[in-house]
Amino acid sequence: MASELEITRRGVLAGGAATAAMATTNPARAQMTNQTTPPPTVPVTLDVNGTSHTLNLDTRTSLLDALREHIKLTGTKKGCDQGQCGACTVLVDGKRINSCLTLAVMQQGKRIQTVEGLGTPDSLHPMQAAFVKHDGYQCGYCTPGQICSAVAVIAEIRAGIPSHVTPDLTAKPQLADAEIRERMSGNICRCGAYSNIVEAITEVAGAKA
Repeated sequence: MASELEITRRGVLAGGAATAAMATTNPARAQMTNQTTPPPTVPVTLDVNGTSHTLNLDTRTSLLDALREHIKLTGTKKGCDQGQCGACTVLVDGKRINSCLTLAVMQQGKRIQTVEGLGTPDSLHPMQAAFVKHDGYQCGYCTPGQICSAVAVIAEIRAGIPSHVTPDLTAKPQLADAEIRERMSGNICRCGAYSNIVEAITEVAGAKA
C-alpha cells in the first residue's frame, strides 16, 4: 500500500511539472486557455457641456466611466462607486444624478453638464466662486460633486420642490440651513467643510450678501 501511494505522489508531481513545462515552452497555447470573448460595444452619442461625443461603449459602461475614461473629463470624481458619497454628481437635463449609478447608453438625447461645463478658471460659475470665497472645500476631491449638487439644490427650492424637512408641504420651501443640509446630505465631505458649503449656497441663492 505504501509503495502504491508513493508512486501516486510521484505521478502527481510529474504531471504538474509537465504542465508547467508546456506553459513555459508554448506560452501561446497557455494564453489561449485564458482568452475570453471581448464584450460587445454599441455606438453611444452623449451631449456633454454642449458638445456631442460619439463613442463605442460596452453597454455596461457607467456614465461616470464614460465621462472620465472616454471623454477625459476627469473633474467628475469616482469615490465609492456605489452611489453613497456623491463625488460623481453631475447634472442631466438640469437635475442631479449619481453618474456611477446610471449607464451611459441611458443618457443619449439628454443634456449632461459636468463641473467643467459650469465655468472656467477665467470665468467661474457663481457657485464655484462662492465655494472659493467661503472655503467650501479642503482636499477638494468631493468639490465638483458638491458644486453640481448645490446648483441643483437652489433650482429645487426655487421650483417649490419640498424635502423631508419642509414643515409645510403646501407652502414654498424656505432657503433655511436645515433645507440646504437635508438636500445636500447625499454629498459627503470627509474634510467636514459643511458649514462653509451652506454659507456658499446661501449666498448664491441671494439670501445674504
